[in-house]
Amino acid sequence: MPAFNWTCPHCGRDQSVVDQKYHDIAVPINVGGSAEGNVSACALAIGCANPDCKKTSVWFSVRRNRGFNSNYAVNNDADPLYHRRAIPTSSAKNQPSFVPEPLVEDYTEACLIRDDSPKASATLARRCIQGMIRDFCGIKKATLAKEIEALRALVDEGQAPAGVTHETVDAIDHVRSIGNIGAHMEKEIDLIIPVDPDEAQVLIELIEMLFEEWYVARDTRQRKLAAISKIGADKKQLIADGRAVSNALIPPGNNDGQAGV
Repeated sequence: MPAFNWTCPHCGRDQSVVDQKYHDIAVPINVGGSAEGNVSACALAIGCANPDCKKTSVWFSVRRNRGFNSNYAVNNDADPLYHRRAIPTSSAKNQPSFVPEPLVEDYTEACLIRDDSPKASATLARRCIQGMIRDFCGIKKATLAKEIEALRALVDEGQAPAGVTHETVDAIDHVRSIGNIGAHMEKEIDLIIPVDPDEAQVLIELIEMLFEEWYVARDTRQRKLAAISKIGADKKQLIADGRAVSNALIPPGNNDGQAGV
């Protein structure tokens, strides 16, 4: 098997998968003929090469075999009759502790049920987006549509939180054009509407983008500014304690502070 690039869903580490970290198996299902034709139960596993993770990811599927013999190799080129990720149970990415727990819970559950119940997944995703607007931007209105409108006004006035841009608001607003979500975006977020897994995935990816561009970027900015402030405070304390060395005490032409020859 040629090596291929892969990102571990447990730790998020990009890596190249080689034979030693890849295992798949297909077991023919013999039930004396079936409407689905000759099929096999398949399992695929990849072990993470990151020494700090080393977790295994597993997928299960049911696929049609090639040809008429039930022992033929499975047809991996055709869509599977069934396919599910088993470990980890969802595609949710680990989020840092400074992202509010209720938002992470909604996001994680939206990922978990995306394929089994995309309507409920989309509802949780929209609630998570609304929660971010309320928590990060401090906007709370009767509906998500009105909150997006208020957020756009803040951006237009230059008063939006750092990281919130016109592109950000446009990305949120564009969600309204996805299928039937667009026709009901102004309704209450608990309204269940028809939506397919691909549409639910778009909402999930928007959440991940906002986590990164809002919460992660804010934390990074705060930590860098705090480090700069600490350096400045330490230097001031050196002067206050009389521990700073004046350039006047260093003889000209000698940078190491020793007397010139």
